[in-house]
Amino acid sequence: MIKVVKFGGSSLASAEQFMKVASIIKADEARRYVVPSAPGKRFSDDTKVTDMLYSCYDLAAKGKAFDEEFEQIKKRYYEIIEGLGMTLSLEDEFATIRACFIGKAGRDYAASRGEYLNGIVLANYLGYDFIDSADVIFFDDSGKFDSKRTYEVLSERLENSERAVVPGFYGSMPNDTIKTFSRGGSDVTGSIVAASCNADIYENWTDVSGFLIADPRIIDNPEPIKVITYKELRELAYMGATVLHEDAIFPVRKAGIPINIKNTNRPDDHGTMIVESTSQRPEYTITGIAGKKGFTSISIEKDMMNSELGFGRKVLEVFEKNGINFEHMPSGIDTMTVIVHQEEFEKAEQEVLAGIHRNCKPDSIVIETGLALIAIVGRGMRATRGTAGRIFSALAHARVNVNMIDQGSSELNIIVGVSEEDFDTAMKSIYDIFVTQKLS
Repeated sequence: MIKVVKFGGSSLASAEQFMKVASIIKADEARRYVVPSAPGKRFSDDTKVTDMLYSCYDLAAKGKAFDEEFEQIKKRYYEIIEGLGMTLSLEDEFATIRACFIGKAGRDYAASRGEYLNGIVLANYLGYDFIDSADVIFFDDSGKFDSKRTYEVLSERLENSERAVVPGFYGSMPNDTIKTFSRGGSDVTGSIVAASCNADIYENWTDVSGFLIADPRIIDNPEPIKVITYKELRELAYMGATVLHEDAIFPVRKAGIPINIKNTNRPDDHGTMIVESTSQRPEYTITGIAGKKGFTSISIEKDMMNSELGFGRKVLEVFEKNGINFEHMPSGIDTMTVIVHQEEFEKAEQEVLAGIHRNCKPDSIVIETGLALIAIVGRGMRATRGTAGRIFSALAHARVNVNMIDQGSSELNIIVGVSEEDFDTAMKSIYDIFVTQKLS
């Protein structure tokens, strides 16, 4: 078995955390390839090394003195090295970085040095090979990830290395300059490494024990999600849940490799398994709840709308011309409602309204702002009768008015629209009826 393990910034923020990470890696022989982030915060008011590098580089790029800031970065790494009882010197690396800062090598280069240096430290501490991501992860001339070349080079390199550390977050352009991933960061690198070596599992270690059914800022101590499918994850992520970015999932999803989200500080916790599909019945009818505020609904009314060929296309064409994406589109015989982000709509509000009048000749247009959308997601809803009824019963009991409902044909999710002022109450009532009541 081969496991690729990625550790986030909080997992590698100090020597003490490094020791935990090493203990986790050594506890399982299958954990052969390691992807580290840059050192994160050691405490709430601390600064991430990546942010320190950005600030330091910005001073250098403006021709200002940056000695003090640079020394603070060096100090962070040497505190880790000394705390681990190592004699490793990074002076050559720091000299190169300093020269490149003065030479204005770019902010991507500056940011990537956090992972690069952490990778060197971790590889030396573990006794693993160090593989510089710039040598094995590539972008094309347009800055797009070059999967073909990367998989060819990285696969061969990993075949010739029994155990290795590959820094996250960056790769190289055809002209050898450093390029960072714009979204997903080190998570993307971990996913690419897992796909390149045909790993059995990609373990993503962070400071939480997997994903939670609901936002802990709204629900007190929400239950964890033990198993979630990629489709469910996408639905929750789209509605604002803080989960892995889609770019970080795609390489392993395509290869059929499951992801296990684990907690560095509680390694024995089950965590969350992310899988393509599963025969396991979920513990609850729903897998998760997520939501976002800041939506506007534009309801268009016109008699005999349903018999007017191309009416929907004409409406959406107006939004497209004004660069506005629509989120949902519930409709009736003589009504059609378009849900959009309020911020986007406000920029072109009058142009859109004029365009709809010009294109569609509606009887009336009604705009409603301050709308929040809540997604109730779960593969268990397909086999459970009365799920929608339970949702509306819970909301009615909590005196929450439902402005909109939209259910996907896959029966994987139900979207409800409520007033922003009812958002928290709605989330709590839905969680209570599906989770709390089952637990009690």
